[in-house]
Amino acid sequence: MSAPDTSSFGFSPAQRQRLAEMSVWPLPEAGPFSAQAERDREFESLHRDLAGENLRRLDELRSTTRRPAVRRIESRMVDALVDAGFVEVVTPLLIGRGSLEKLGLGPDHPLWRQIFWVDRTRCLRPMLAANLYHLLSHLQRLWPLPVRIFEVGPCFRKESKGSEHLTEFTMLNLVELGPDGDARERLVDLAGLAMDAAGVGYELVPKESEVYGATIDVEAGGVEVASGVAGPHPLDANWEIGDAWAGWGFGLERLAMVAEGSPQIRRFGRSLMYMDGARLNVQPDKSATSREA
Repeated sequence: MSAPDTSSFGFSPAQRQRLAEMSVWPLPEAGPFSAQAERDREFESLHRDLAGENLRRLDELRSTTRRPAVRRIESRMVDALVDAGFVEVVTPLLIGRGSLEKLGLGPDHPLWRQIFWVDRTRCLRPMLAANLYHLLSHLQRLWPLPVRIFEVGPCFRKESKGSEHLTEFTMLNLVELGPDGDARERLVDLAGLAMDAAGVGYELVPKESEVYGATIDVEAGGVEVASGVAGPHPLDANWEIGDAWAGWGFGLERLAMVAEGSPQIRRFGRSLMYMDGARLNVQPDKSATSREA
């Protein structure tokens, strides 16, 4: 039996995992190494650099920015929408089975398996669309057109694992019912309004949605950060809505991930291990701490 080839070394699985956890930015390529000792020295050097970057980011949050990137982006987008005449609304986290069925979601729909059910008739909302539809069905009677509303809040979905997915995520959904002029042109204008406020470059890409059919995605850095659609749509009749409309749903953690150049969305989600993209289980620089004191 021939001896195993030990002429070169890469990072061990445990080392790769730790570096991925610590990496604020995409890691540079490293290796292969001619000896295990060389590999371990490189790992320790990278680990120190990454720990320093995490600590620097935490200190920046404490001393200057005060709010995480996802909240800063949210604030800018909210301010832009309010200035453009949109009204912020707040709706329940729990929604009924009937609301999902009005969206065409049932046991045979692919999204049904991703829903968190609280009991037989209620679930944690997987999206904001059903609630906004419900509000529009009332507001169209009470306010003159166009009716402009938006909501920012958590949604819950059993997403597949990956660097761009979260089980609990934050959506900013906006809709304008009865826009002046063509609804699809207004959809494009609203994408520009929101993304300019977010401060992220983007492109519009036609896509297909499991709920709405033909949609438009906003992509930034190759990542889908929003999905939009212009009505009328066949689903509108379930809420007795007959006017044209334009609506977008933005994933705020994805926007923060792209804006900060991070390879992992979970850094910017609700977490007990990360703050504003920085890992918490790192050791502080004791010499710097003593100098501060």
